[in-house]
Amino acid sequence: MTVLATFARVHVDDLDAALPTFVALTGEQPRLRFSYGELELARIGGYLLLAGSPEALAPFRGTQATTIVDSLDGVLDLVRRHGGDILSGPKDVPTGRNLTVRHPGGATIEYVEFHEEARATLG
Repeated sequence: MTVLATFARVHVDDLDAALPTFVALTGEQPRLRFSYGELELARIGGYLLLAGSPEALAPFRGTQATTIVDSLDGVLDLVRRHGGDILSGPKDVPTGRNLTVRHPGGATIEYVEFHEEARATLG
């Protein structure tokens, strides 16, 4: 398994209101923007912005980062070898497949295996 990128998760009330600050901060435009349930998400620089109501964001607040990997099977193998709990997934999401893991020590990370179109936004 290879880690392709890791993004800090930032929870915001309004994606359109938040984006100009992150454009100025990173010097980049969003490379990826999509909806997931009641949330709107955008990837800009090293950030993944998640926008929604407090209720919609609540289930996602405990996850510290989103890590893009070339293979979810590799993450599953890592969890089997080192311990941890699969909290969610693997399941299909708008950008490919994901799963969320609570690792020994308490870190909770979302892992995503991007489909080809989403992977093209990494470069």
